[in-house]
Amino acid sequence: MSRVGRKPIPVPAKVTVKVEKNNVVTVTGPKGTLTEQFGPDMSITQDNGTLVVTRPTDLRHHKAQHGLTRALLSNMVVGVTQGFSRRMEIHGVGYRAEKRGNNLFLQVGKSHPVEFTPPAKEISFDVEKDGRAFTISGIDKCAVGELAAVIRKTRPPEPYQGKGIRYAGEYVRLKAGKTGKK
Repeated sequence: MSRVGRKPIPVPAKVTVKVEKNNVVTVTGPKGTLTEQFGPDMSITQDNGTLVVTRPTDLRHHKAQHGLTRALLSNMVVGVTQGFSRRMEIHGVGYRAEKRGNNLFLQVGKSHPVEFTPPAKEISFDVEKDGRAFTISGIDKCAVGELAAVIRKTRPPEPYQGKGIRYAGEYVRLKAGKTGKK
């Protein structure tokens, strides 16, 4: 059984946390501000440099909400202090990434370049010099992960040659192709 929800969240000196009515939490730090509304059952309190989340009962859905609330709060604190990033790789002949302004343009075997605009001003793209890899950075972990998944979905790695967009370090198991004629 996980005890994630009971672990207190340390709040660095540079970060301010404001808990308002209806469990609306605003976390402000050096990289920006995040606001999230949590379930009304959870109790969020701030004690001398830490955040503590408590649940009203030991019912199954309260236990699930407890761990989720604590994890999301922790991600907010880490996001406004360090930020999150997701590195993506492009494999395939002629496949490449390019950054124009704030937008990301991908040449991934389609008849046109695919353009991605950052959904929020806190999210940015960084393309490596050779155009074979790029990084998505931001303060909201959910937004960074979701954008990475949407970009990967435009050309997921195919199982025969491994061409496509993949997460850095992702292993693509290749299938055997057709055998030659006898």
